[in-house]
Amino acid sequence: QVQLVESGGGLVQAGESLRLSCAASTSIFTINRMGWYRQAPGKRRELVVLITSAGSTDYADSVQGRFIITRDNAKNTVYLQMNSLKPEDTAVYYCYVLAERGALEYDYWGQGTQVTVSS
Repeated sequence: QVQLVESGGGLVQAGESLRLSCAASTSIFTINRMGWYRQAPGKRRELVVLITSAGSTDYADSVQGRFIITRDNAKNTVYLQMNSLKPEDTAVYYCYVLAERGALEYDYWGQGTQVTVSS
């Protein structure tokens, strides 16, 4: 099992910043990819950004240049610095982890944290 604890989020005005964090705890899995997805009301869940254990990143075009993901492998923790926030960034943000055990891979999701950006 992998347990995810998210923090951060909240209500900000357009142009402001927020920081999310997600800590993964496990005793039997290796954490491979970590990152964030988001889901706005009435829309499908979409990728925000992923980061591998080696530090390779994959950003959605809509957040490239504004959001920065970092990762502390020793703590299995990922941080998302969100700058220049826009009203269209309003969504529930879900932490995502790809955990491995041998040849098997498992997806884990956080409970979600609300980010609201007012105009």
